[in-house]
Amino acid sequence: MTSGEVLLVAVLALPALGALAVAATPHDRGARVLGTVVAALTLAAAVALLAGRDAGWSAYLPDGNAGAVLPWHTVDVPWVPGLDLRFHLGVDGISWPLVVLTALLTLLCCGYSLWRVPTGGSGKALVALLLVVEVGILGTFLALDLVLFFLFFEVVLLPMYAIIVGWGGDSTDLAAVDARRRAARKFALYTLFGSVLLLVGVYVVVAAAGTADIVTLTGGTELSRTTQLTAFTLLAVAFAVKSPLWPLHSWLPDAHTQAPTVGSVLLAGVLLKMGTYGLIRVAVGVAPEGARWAAPVLGVLAVAAILVGSLVCLAQTELKRLIAYSSVGHMGFVLLGIATLTATGIQAALIGNVAHGIITGLLFFLAGAIKDRTHTGALSELSGLRETAPRLSGLLAFAAVASLGLPGLAGFWGEAFAVVAAIQVGGALWITLAVLAALGGALTAAYLLRLLRRVTHGRPTPTVRALGLGIAGPELAAWVPLVLLTLAVGLAPTLVLGVAEAPVAALVGVLP
Repeated sequence: MTSGEVLLVAVLALPALGALAVAATPHDRGARVLGTVVAALTLAAAVALLAGRDAGWSAYLPDGNAGAVLPWHTVDVPWVPGLDLRFHLGVDGISWPLVVLTALLTLLCCGYSLWRVPTGGSGKALVALLLVVEVGILGTFLALDLVLFFLFFEVVLLPMYAIIVGWGGDSTDLAAVDARRRAARKFALYTLFGSVLLLVGVYVVVAAAGTADIVTLTGGTELSRTTQLTAFTLLAVAFAVKSPLWPLHSWLPDAHTQAPTVGSVLLAGVLLKMGTYGLIRVAVGVAPEGARWAAPVLGVLAVAAILVGSLVCLAQTELKRLIAYSSVGHMGFVLLGIATLTATGIQAALIGNVAHGIITGLLFFLAGAIKDRTHTGALSELSGLRETAPRLSGLLAFAAVASLGLPGLAGFWGEAFAVVAAIQVGGALWITLAVLAALGGALTAAYLLRLLRRVTHGRPTPTVRALGLGIAGPELAAWVPLVLLTLAVGLAPTLVLGVAEAPVAALVGVLP
């Protein structure tokens, strides 16, 4: 095996074996330390996948003869020979930033669990489940076989359900337990609905093309127009549930509100990206004629998500629910970029994915810290935070202005260039969508500034005044990497856009 093949296998094998090892370790603290070490090794292997990328870049040919998907590294071995299924993994500039983001956030969550374990279960069980979730998300980003993609897509469901039920909520009383169980059931039912559609869509594609290989299928040359329209509809709705796209988003606020801090970080940071990544890699790539046909509808729904998400945030009175609803709006910008089917739009979607994962992960870490100390998420009970905890208040302000898209920070590029891409497409519809999306950006600033005014300004409430809100060292260790990445991606967007330029150009080149 080449070094690239070894790294690809290691990225999946390390957290999978690590989860088993953590579960088998008798001592809780030792198990959490082991899980953190495994997560760190997984991150190192994920970063190392960047080696050899130049060979992948040079192989993209202007005439498209190299194919629309050309991974830097690939593993392709028989899996179920009787059904012609293959264990086919690969990484390129579209998937690699999300692979690294997943590995980083999992490491930060495991490290955070060394310091604080939510009420409800053992720390080692929580860390083991985090590693299983990581396997599912990483496998989704690396799979180049549709059946394998579907299986990894489903791996995430049960462990995330268990995390919400086992460690979520604010207390252990019967009402709180019932609330988190309802949220977890809602998450599971919505996800299962999407999974059924995804399975049917995969079957339609594989039955028509005679292959499940995403590399071969990209460009839609193996499929008729009718098959592409059918497949894209099924796949797009399935991925819209996970993204989530309005009006299929209602599972998200409840799941975020009830999930423990580390669950919310992974849920918002990378689990939502499975939907948008699948939309780019699978739905658009495999059924490009269907994507072109449905693009106006997808654009309208994306802008609806931006506006609805922002307006609902303006009415929210609970911290985690506000941040959760903000994800609906932010992912609307990502979906708008994809809907344009242009290189600019898809690049905007990719950097928007990464930026949202970094910034919203930081926001949920901070929201969890505030809620753990005050035992409330009600905005009316959290005013005056800057008087009692100026450093925590300052970090919250930094994350909020990054989320509203301040130039120079990571959140700016995806939202700005999604609007630019819609303008580039032209026509009355797309210009109107661009204007409405820009209005949604203004509303985003409004609700985040409202959040800061209500939480950081004013006189400290008794809840805030009564508690010590200093920042612990382990918290800083989890938050500082996200702060630095927010600055780095904002000031040097080529960290994401540079590696994605060639594969995005190749993908757009096969669109009708």
